Amino acid sequence: MHTQELNRTETAREVQRPSIDAHLLWLEAELKRLEKQIKDLTDDDPDMKHRRKLLESIPGIGEKTSAVLLAYIGLKDRFAHARQFAAFAGLTPRRYESGSSVRGASRMSKAGHVSLRRALYMPAIVATSKTEWGRAFRDRLAANGKKGKVILGAMMRKLAQVAYGVLKSGVPFDASRHNPVAA
Repeated sequence: MHTQELNRTETAREVQRPSIDAHLLWLEAELKRLEKQIKDLTDDDPDMKHRRKLLESIPGIGEKTSAVLLAYIGLKDRFAHARQFAAFAGLTPRRYESGSSVRGASRMSKAGHVSLRRALYMPAIVATSKTEWGRAFRDRLAANGKKGKVILGAMMRKLAQVAYGVLKSGVPFDASRHNPVAA
């Protein structure tokens, strides 16, 4: 809604601008209040704070993404394994086949929660471009002929699975343990 209001300021008449500006100020204040409330909730609960710190040990995962992941993962036993969480997020490949003759390229299923995929998109970009671990993963997939968006989707899935594994094991991220070259 914030972006919509910003876009409205470009085409709004002078009479409407004060109202839009006031609404933008209210939206920004409300957003800050909610972000603080989320941070306070995770800081007040020692277990939640520990789980947030575990998630933030993963390259590319920050405060906002860890809050989204904590909200969706919930308790450790909600999902049987990391692949199930990746499927819940809609990050698993969907095959395109029909009989014996049609074999299309696999695509991301997108059958899960769009907000989880949205939350993992920027961390995937950061991980593949700014971290040694992510660059090794990107280079391996690129060497296999994968394109940029496919690599980002694969990194999003990898981040979801690593996040689940880190929370399940209770051990902070270690690049040697989640080596993309050996995967």
